[in-house]
Amino acid sequence: MIRSQETKVHGSPTFICRLDVSWDKLVSVADFIIIVSLALVGGLLFHRLRLPVILGYILAGLLIGPNALGLIGETERVQTIADMGVALLLFTLGIQLSLAQLAQVSRVAIFGGIIQILLTMVLGVALGPVLGISLLEATYFGAMIALSSTMVATKILMERGEIDSLHGRIAVGLLLVQDLSVVPMIIILPRVAQSQSNWIPYLLLDVAKAGLFVAATYLLGRRVVPRLLFRVAAIKSPELFLLFVVTLALGIALIAYLLGMSFAFGAFIAGLIISESEFSRQALGRVVPLRDIFATLFFVSVGMLVNPNFLWSNALLLLLVVAVIVIGKFVITSLVPLFFGYPGRAAIYASLVLVQFGEFSFVLAKVGLDKEIISNYLYSMVLASAVLTILVTPLGIYLGRPLVNLLYRIPKARPLLIKELASSTSAEEDKSFSHHVVVCGYGRASHELVDSLSQRGFHYVVIEHDPHIVRRLRAKGIPCIYGDASNSSVLAHANISQARVLVVALPDPVEAELAVRNALEQNPRLDVIARAHGDQEYERLRQAGSSEVVYAEFEAALEFVRHTLHRLGVSSTEIQWILSGKRERYL
Repeated sequence: MIRSQETKVHGSPTFICRLDVSWDKLVSVADFIIIVSLALVGGLLFHRLRLPVILGYILAGLLIGPNALGLIGETERVQTIADMGVALLLFTLGIQLSLAQLAQVSRVAIFGGIIQILLTMVLGVALGPVLGISLLEATYFGAMIALSSTMVATKILMERGEIDSLHGRIAVGLLLVQDLSVVPMIIILPRVAQSQSNWIPYLLLDVAKAGLFVAATYLLGRRVVPRLLFRVAAIKSPELFLLFVVTLALGIALIAYLLGMSFAFGAFIAGLIISESEFSRQALGRVVPLRDIFATLFFVSVGMLVNPNFLWSNALLLLLVVAVIVIGKFVITSLVPLFFGYPGRAAIYASLVLVQFGEFSFVLAKVGLDKEIISNYLYSMVLASAVLTILVTPLGIYLGRPLVNLLYRIPKARPLLIKELASSTSAEEDKSFSHHVVVCGYGRASHELVDSLSQRGFHYVVIEHDPHIVRRLRAKGIPCIYGDASNSSVLAHANISQARVLVVALPDPVEAELAVRNALEQNPRLDVIARAHGDQEYERLRQAGSSEVVYAEFEAALEFVRHTLHRLGVSSTEIQWILSGKRERYL
């Protein structure tokens, strides 16, 4: 508190500001500094170890919490701030909801995602007797382990250049459905727990209230919010725009809370409202830094509740539970894509990045603890096993290739891995092509290539392991083979021995390298053009025998150089000379 005090200096009155800070306020500021500082150190440490940074935040919370060093006196204040992080997480989830991403793998994402969640909840119920918990707690535990970490999975896929691969699209689709399932879980599970004897009428009432709330906010979002956003954006003040977005999010969340619904549910609906407007990207960009700060505090608050003594005394049980969860989620998440007709290798790779707990598992755990649905014992078990599963995920990714190779040696498992069927070709492929082009993978670049080949009348065939893409290609009359382009028999089916050019445009770097090597074994005179996403991948494709490797980032850089120098008046001849020099130095 700042107070002004009148004093006299050399007989003349003057005013001096005196800063009066209470001890409680000083402690609160010190707590905040400790939390942020140690969260930064923990995040940097785990980033250095190439592990998810949220583990660093949880570790920081464990160290400063009451069960370890006890540096934070009043954890209730931190918990209150952390609840804001949960709300902002759900708010940005609503803004980022991408129906286009979901449409790419809609069948396996929507129906498969629901099946995966239900089966994993059954797994949680099966673990109930092992943990010594009630059926209700076991069901809630199953809901928590059914979710996977969007942050961890997408980071791994992006680092490996596999976010646009078939297994990457499957994983992202399942993650999106899992994240969306948090909303009904937050509504349904607490009501079932609090009204076990006669919960159906109360649940129907909650669903009706939620439906009316969603309908009202939808009308608000269609008619009022876009106009208000436009008026605020027209002021051209980033600060006011951010304040308006946050006020809207927390205001709608508060209304939902006052109506008896979850604060987080209201925040999610607010995000959906803004996602319908043209300012959604701008709103997301402004809110994300604020969300990250509050979310960091949330993960630190989670770590504060971890009891190291509990971990030590229950180590064997904890390892057993983690092993069952990881193996069980791997099996369930692998079977779901297989059931919907996807090849086994894509199912295996997708499931390997989804074996861990998710960010919203912590949210559900916190809700369950606050509403006394789960005990402190189960909460500690969830936190500990969640941390271990997140640690295991990056290590498990490297088992994908050996596991696929091992299963491929089993004759009965081989068809499931590559879906190599006699009827996997379209009618156009019955022709005996020679001196043709074999295109591996059908993405944006391959689309442009195939279009050009068709216009000039050259023979070609596409190899693609996404059955839905194959179906669309056949509908357009494009010759295609459904299979794994890195498999020798699939390449032979494309008559690779008589082909003139092989174009490898696969997002999976390992699959791309194998496709090049196996193709050259059957046709050493083959011209191979491959696409790379990084320096290491470029070198491996060159060593595999590629005639040309198109490095997307490098080619984009050359285009920047070309257009910039052209705008500055440099002649085309000199630009070509400069670009040739850069290519020679790089290659």
